[in-house]
Amino acid sequence: MIYEFHNQFDVTLSKEYRMAAPLGFGLLAYAAIAIIALIVLIARYRLNPFIVITLVSIGLALMAGMPADTIMGSYEAGVGKTLGHIALVVALGTMLGKMMAESGGAEQVARTLINRFGERNAHWAMVCIAFLVGLPLFFEVGFVLLVPIAFTVARRVGVSILMVGLPMVAGLSVVHALVPPHPAAMMAVLAYNASVGQTVLYAILIGIPTAIIAGPLYAKFIVPRIHLPAENPLERQFIEREPRTRLPSFTLTMGTILLPVVLMMIGGWANVISTPGTGFNQFLLFIGNSVIALLVATLVSFWTLGLAQGFNREAILKFTNECLAPTASITLLVGAGGGLNRILVDAGVTNEILGLAHAFHLSPLVMGWLFAALMRIATGSATVAMTTASGVVAPVALGLGYPHPELLVLATGAGSVIFSHVNDGGFWLIKEYFNMTVIQTFKTWTVLETLISVVAFGLTYGLSCIL
Repeated sequence: MIYEFHNQFDVTLSKEYRMAAPLGFGLLAYAAIAIIALIVLIARYRLNPFIVITLVSIGLALMAGMPADTIMGSYEAGVGKTLGHIALVVALGTMLGKMMAESGGAEQVARTLINRFGERNAHWAMVCIAFLVGLPLFFEVGFVLLVPIAFTVARRVGVSILMVGLPMVAGLSVVHALVPPHPAAMMAVLAYNASVGQTVLYAILIGIPTAIIAGPLYAKFIVPRIHLPAENPLERQFIEREPRTRLPSFTLTMGTILLPVVLMMIGGWANVISTPGTGFNQFLLFIGNSVIALLVATLVSFWTLGLAQGFNREAILKFTNECLAPTASITLLVGAGGGLNRILVDAGVTNEILGLAHAFHLSPLVMGWLFAALMRIATGSATVAMTTASGVVAPVALGLGYPHPELLVLATGAGSVIFSHVNDGGFWLIKEYFNMTVIQTFKTWTVLETLISVVAFGLTYGLSCIL
């Protein structure tokens, strides 16, 4: 019975895919040409990335046959949807980071971490704190919260920002992909009807060695081969400030940093804590929203890291105003990546990728990883990749009677972070904050993400052979 279901499923998909194959391969070819052109124009000819992404997105839409009068609407919708979240997160996170920096809170955290782990092990400290802080946060939120600490640790230890920054983003990315209660992982848990407790256990077993390999170990290999400019404009706003004789305590600073983490975690468990639909339930969901949680933490920081440290309201206003200017180019690039993402979806590229993957006879575990990987490459969004792939693979796995849905969550999550490139907002976030070229970002961030994907899937597959 199961074999007949599997055979019928594959034959049907294969016939549909063969009927659309010529068009499908053309779309995939156009998408590949567009991505290559984008990389060459930015990396080789040093053209403005925002302009290039916009032009390439329009060119891809025209080649794919989208009606000319719908192209800009599609692109603008992608930009708007992305910026609607990212712009608020980056702005609030940067304000919170600025308060940490000006009050000396980031320096206090850096001193404590260095004292506990030792200067030679600062990169291990960063991967640990990122693993913990990133549990309920989307990647971008965790990044803007922790990057001031990374800059401060790098300056105090005297190493490249990449030596502590890469382990930090590795820890954040691993929990983003694998570990509930992270929202993307929770969506996959629900789709596969997996046990949350078992998924968390397996995710930690697989996530820790994955974060170690892709973070501290890969950083030690690649950082000596990457030479960054001496000046980093974004680093200056976190590092260059008047020295303070009195610093906020480690507990106070970490409490302020972790406040949005706690609020988002409460929001994630709102339906468990309270009855869905009640006023209290709605309140928990409201404060658990990532923007509201960051807004609350930023307001709290005005007291804990501002007024309580001797700053007046004029100084706090000055800090929050001057820290926003350097983020303008970041938000534009992230928005442009969202526009390219939407063009790829509306042009039908993502559907063709799914059809191509369906044409092969694969086990649910491999299907989960492969579908998520293809969707990630096509759309640039790990969350979209994970939710789409789990929605496609879940009925197949159910029909085949696959016995370990928790491993399907991990395999799908592993595939969702592979090969981050120019259509991913995180790619430009990392590039701009760490002041790298496009090629350097590929050598560091893109390879790191691919390592996470491959190592996590390999360990998941190995665990499936044992269970």
